Amino acid sequence: MHKLFVCLVLTACLYQSSLAQSITTPAPSSHQTVKQELGLSSIELTYSRPGVKGRKIFGDLVPFGKVWRTGANQATTVTFGDAVTIGGAKIPAGKYGLLTIPGAGEWTFIITHQLDVTNPAAYKADQDVVRVTAKPVELPFPIETFSILFANVTANSCDLQLIWDNTVVSLPITTDIDTKIMAQIDNAMTRDNHPYFTAAEYYLDNGKDLNKALEWFDKAIAQDPSPGGSFFIVYQKARCLAKMGKKAEAKATAQKGIELAKQVNNADYVALNEKLIATL
Repeated sequence: MHKLFVCLVLTACLYQSSLAQSITTPAPSSHQTVKQELGLSSIELTYSRPGVKGRKIFGDLVPFGKVWRTGANQATTVTFGDAVTIGGAKIPAGKYGLLTIPGAGEWTFIITHQLDVTNPAAYKADQDVVRVTAKPVELPFPIETFSILFANVTANSCDLQLIWDNTVVSLPITTDIDTKIMAQIDNAMTRDNHPYFTAAEYYLDNGKDLNKALEWFDKAIAQDPSPGGSFFIVYQKARCLAKMGKKAEAKATAQKGIELAKQVNNADYVALNEKLIATL
């Protein structure tokens, strides 16, 4: 009888164990990885996303004045593919922890060498890379799920934004691309296959020597003698002339751009040139 009882107990335990192993449920706070191109590389951020679920968030669930892992479950990490500047500090490429200290009127962002901070007791201030304060902004509507996203993205900057409940707070991030691109251009121009168009467009859009840009646009146009082939280059040349204050030449060039765009049935560039002419 005793052996039978033991067998029944073991069978029940094994059955329950097999049930537990076969059941998969969603995590209470889902995991997310966000990747954003920035400059000549990218930023990748990994975190968990808790929900409001009817609770009071900041100042209660997430206390004011204490280090927060900036998410749920695991530590939040951010990986910079290239060097960036945050709060005036240049941060080398690599993987870092992202922590915050929320406050009613001011938050503190912390970039740290620690990659495993999940509670305030584990935080070590001597591992800080940089601290930056930011003002929280109240939203006119609540956001249920905690979100980290990249906003206001330009060629060399973006804002890392934390959004949850009725609060949004931003951390500006910049990276130096000009030094690298100028070095690429200088190097490329010593080779046989000159990237005239790319170099000219960069000069035009980034406050460089417009006379040199104009020279390179002309050389780029000469590289593609096919009918209508240089329609997009001609438009940029017209922009360059307009920026130089040479309105008559810009207008004539834009008109030429319209003719070339029509040859290849590109209505977008026809419209772009027409809009440029309207500003002259």
